[in-house]
Amino acid sequence: MKIFQKTARLLALASAMLIIGVAQVRADEVSFTAQAPKTVVQGERFTISFTVNTRNQSDFRAPSMDGLSVLSGPNMSTSTSFQSYNGKSTQSTTIKRSYTVVANQEGEYTIGPATITAEKQHLESNTLTIKVLPPDQPSQQQNSGQGGGSSSAQASGARVDGDEIFMLATVDRKSVYEQEAVLLTYKLFVSPSLSLEDVRGKMPDLKNCHVQEVELPQRKEFQLEHYNGRNYRTLDYCQYVLFPQQSGKLEIPSAEFEGIIEIPLATNDMFDLFFNSGRYQQVRKSLITPKIVVDVKPLPSGKNGSYYGGVGDFSISSSISSTQVAANDAVTIRVVLSGTGNLKLVKTPQIKFPQDFDIYDPKVENKYSLKNGRQTGNKVFEYLIIPRHAGQYTIPPVDFQYFDTRSGEYRTISTEEYLLDVEKGQGGDQPQSVSAYVSKEELKYVGQDVRFHSTPVRLRDQDDQLFGTPLFFIGLAVPVILLLLVAVVRRKHVHDNANQAGLKIKKAGSVAAKRLKKASKLMKAGEKDLFYDEMMRAISGYLGDRLAIPVSDLSKDNIRVSLEKLGIQSDLVQTILHLLDDCEFARFAPGDDATRMDRLYDEAADTIGKIENSIR
Repeated sequence: MKIFQKTARLLALASAMLIIGVAQVRADEVSFTAQAPKTVVQGERFTISFTVNTRNQSDFRAPSMDGLSVLSGPNMSTSTSFQSYNGKSTQSTTIKRSYTVVANQEGEYTIGPATITAEKQHLESNTLTIKVLPPDQPSQQQNSGQGGGSSSAQASGARVDGDEIFMLATVDRKSVYEQEAVLLTYKLFVSPSLSLEDVRGKMPDLKNCHVQEVELPQRKEFQLEHYNGRNYRTLDYCQYVLFPQQSGKLEIPSAEFEGIIEIPLATNDMFDLFFNSGRYQQVRKSLITPKIVVDVKPLPSGKNGSYYGGVGDFSISSSISSTQVAANDAVTIRVVLSGTGNLKLVKTPQIKFPQDFDIYDPKVENKYSLKNGRQTGNKVFEYLIIPRHAGQYTIPPVDFQYFDTRSGEYRTISTEEYLLDVEKGQGGDQPQSVSAYVSKEELKYVGQDVRFHSTPVRLRDQDDQLFGTPLFFIGLAVPVILLLLVAVVRRKHVHDNANQAGLKIKKAGSVAAKRLKKASKLMKAGEKDLFYDEMMRAISGYLGDRLAIPVSDLSKDNIRVSLEKLGIQSDLVQTILHLLDDCEFARFAPGDDATRMDRLYDEAADTIGKIENSIR
């Protein structure tokens, strides 16, 4: 009986410690955040939510929502999960308060922070900024500035007008100096009612212009934007920074892109109508941008010998490895040019070193990036010199002249001057042999060409040989044994990996079903954004597991090819690809969210089930 009592006490103590540990973890990690779409349309409903990640909370105070009409709220939802890793258990509890609101006037609204007391801490949420766009103007035709906006694409009865999808090319400035940066942007406009499958194309080649592509996020997200009386989903498809190399007219010719749209086809099939699994047709639309002309002004007179091609806004600094060295010791002078401009095109500045110095070609290191359409960072020049004789020498400053585009004038900046004190080195002022340099530490002085070796030489008896001895045969056997061991280990590793990959493929359907079940709960709770995120994870995760392709490497091309190799019908392939697009774009599309979520959920469950049955 006593044993049972002691056991019960120990379990109670362990449970208490676990609860305290979990509570401590939650107290350390408690957060309070606000979330809302960045852009909405006037008159359309949207959600503002406030989320705290702990159950121990009170005194929630919502911020003022002046200018917005609150239709419902706060609507509370709670979710709790437990995790155990390496013997440590953690609890995750999330409480969300949501408001359904509508903006009756266009403009920009700022929602201040909400406040709450959580885990005995007073917390404030982040501030929200929401841009409200005007609604579409009825019967408005967009026929200007769209690069073929009045045209339409059609195939077998499906039609896409030119004002529903188009590409615009824009530059951030129409008049620049030679070598001054110009940001060129190709922007895609898509009607919210269209389902975009793909866009293909690239910028045309330019003459007399240095071009650098701006690295954009691989996962591009659409934003709502009002243009010419209509609301569109827009994204920056590609961007380039141009550096004109000569004055005159820089012509950016028309670029041709191709948009691929999926349009649902009308059907009388009761099965398709009931399951909302109708067929879609791809329509290709040519997107042609108008040409752009930029006026490139020549640089004015006033250049001197310290001009190395810099155009922009720069600063310069320098450092020296040491000002007191011995003869034949290496000295490194480091010059750093920093700022914004055509850093990549700047030439290496020249320094007038004393005549009896050995001078090596400078090393140049570029440390710049493209930010906000400009080349920003620094360019580092390292000069290696070796003084051969003792004495005092002056290292002159580096003068750097550049053209300041803001003032329209030339400016000269300089580094500091250095006084180098060279003492007599070991072995006198004998020259040093240097084949190449990386740093000072790699240079070694050689005072003599031949040195005597005083170690006695040991001669071996001719009969004292290894061949034919037991040690000789052991040496021959060891490499063979090692090769056999490596082969066995490698074969086991390959077999284990194959088993894991096969298990992942086998469980792809059941894992997708669990994720769809979670998405269903989010749909019933009205969690629109979380629903679409979970649907994306369910579909992309299923395809990654089933096709043995990492999710990060999934693309429409390799999904299509892999499914066709498994014998999946083309209509199922198109449907699953269409679902991926729908989950990504549906949150921005107008209409009934509940109906759309129901349709996407049913279609995803039906499609994944059909693919599983086809493979089996």
